[in-house]
Amino acid sequence: MVAKPLNVAVLGATGAVGTAMLESLVAREFPFSELYPLASERSAGRILHCGARQLVVQDAAQFDFSRVQLALFSAGAELSKRYAPRAVAAGCLVIDNTSCFRYEDDVPLVVPEVNPESISHWRRRHIIANPNCSTIQLVVALKPLHDVAGVGRVNVATYQAVSGAGRNGVEALRQQSEAILAERQPSVENTPFPVPIAFNVLPHIDRFEDNGYTREEMKMVWETRKILADQSIAINPSCVRVPVFYGHSMAVHLETRKPLGAVKARELLRSAPGLRLLDEVRDAGYPTPTQQAAGRDEVWVGRLRDDISHPRGLSMWVVSDNLRKGAALNSVEIAELWLRHASA
Repeated sequence: MVAKPLNVAVLGATGAVGTAMLESLVAREFPFSELYPLASERSAGRILHCGARQLVVQDAAQFDFSRVQLALFSAGAELSKRYAPRAVAAGCLVIDNTSCFRYEDDVPLVVPEVNPESISHWRRRHIIANPNCSTIQLVVALKPLHDVAGVGRVNVATYQAVSGAGRNGVEALRQQSEAILAERQPSVENTPFPVPIAFNVLPHIDRFEDNGYTREEMKMVWETRKILADQSIAINPSCVRVPVFYGHSMAVHLETRKPLGAVKARELLRSAPGLRLLDEVRDAGYPTPTQQAAGRDEVWVGRLRDDISHPRGLSMWVVSDNLRKGAALNSVEIAELWLRHASA
C-alpha cells in the first residue's frame, strides 16, 4: 500500500452496490483520507452513516474530481460513460462496476484472485472494469481447474437474486410477496420485472440480443473469455431470476481438456483463494445463498461430482453474495491491488 492516504469518491453511493462499496472501504480499512459519496441532485445533502462516519451525499454533476485520486463507479453505464472521462481528465483512476468499459481491449477486466496480472494495464485509460456479478463467481470457481486441466466448455444456469436489479428489485419481491400472501393481485408497476417475481421464476435478465440470448447471458460469455484470456472456451449460459433477496447461485457443468476428476478438482478448489468448499454428501452438506453466501465475502462451491455423461465432465454448485464479491467487494479488492501495483 502507498503511505499517503487517498481521497476516494463513490458514484452511485445511495444505491445497493454503492452503499456496499462504502461499507467495504471502511470494513477493510482502505487507506483513504476523505470519502465522498456521490449521487444525483435529488439525493444531494442526504446523510449516510458509514462506520463511525457521517457522510454527506454530493451532487455528482457538480463534483470536482480533481479532489480525489480514486473513484468507484456504480451508477449505471450511461452515467459511467458521462463521468468517467471527466474523472480521468482530472487525474483520477476509475474502477467501474458497470458494463460501460468491460469489453474494450485497452481496459483491464479484473478479478484479483483470477487475473491480477491484468492490473498492470490500468495506465492505458486510467479505467479498470469490474465484471458482472455472475461472471465473478463463475471465474473464481473455474480458475484453479482451468490452470491445471484447461476448461474447454461450460454449461451454466444461474439463479440470481432480486438484489441484482437494485433496491427496486428487493422492494418488488417484498411487496409482491405480501400481496400474494394477503390474496391480492401482485403488481409489476414500477418494478424491474415484466411479470411478478414473488413465488415465481423468470428466465429473463436484461434485454434480449439478436441471437435469442439475453444481455446478461452474453456478458458471461464475453467476460469469462476475457478474464481467463482464452477465447476458445465454449460457454452456454441461461440466466434466471429467482425470488431470493441476496446471493446468486449457479449450476455449472464443465468439460476439461485434460482428464481431471472430482477428487483432484476438490483438492484444487479447497486451496483456491477467495473460495470456500462445502461439499459433503449429506443433507445440508452444500452452500445456499441464504445460509452461506449472504453477507459473506467468499465464493462457495458444493455438489462437486464427476459428470456421468462425459469422461472429462464435472458438475458443481456455486453461490456468492452478488452485492459483495459480485460487485462492491471486488471493486475494493481491485483498488487494493492497484495500490500495491502503483506503489511497487
